[in-house]
Amino acid sequence: MRPTPPTLDDLLAQEADLLLSRFDYATAWQIGAFIQAEASRRNLPIGIEVSHGATPVFLALMPGSTPDNVDWVRRKRAVALRFHHSSLYMRLLCESKQWNFAARYRLPDSDYAASGGGVPICVRDVGVVGAVAVSGLPDVEDHRLAVQALRSVAAL
Repeated sequence: MRPTPPTLDDLLAQEADLLLSRFDYATAWQIGAFIQAEASRRNLPIGIEVSHGATPVFLALMPGSTPDNVDWVRRKRAVALRFHHSSLYMRLLCESKQWNFAARYRLPDSDYAASGGGVPICVRDVGVVGAVAVSGLPDVEDHRLAVQALRSVAAL
């Protein structure tokens, strides 16, 4: 059974709450390490990526994940960076309008995945500086894990 997705309004409010005061490579590692520790604790077979722009700073495959998860996090990251919204937001937006994501935005499926798990990293008074992406669980759960990590760092 797929987890119930949040609404588009829920996701917009969530994005507004996830502003960081700063971001550097150490912050990227904190975000990635948080997800890795949670995945290890819960035995989650996921891929994890935290990027600065399009450059991966933290990349990990947990036991049970596959090389396909690396491709999925890359494609989810691309959506978050291009649209400045989570990949889950973009999936739900397209579904609500009955749009085919790739056709609507003329983007190749091989490079973009409108599936939950990619979340932009935003710095207050700066904007989007990178993204965190998770792949391996149902997409709403991938999204929730990425958000949980960003919240943990935003609270510091």
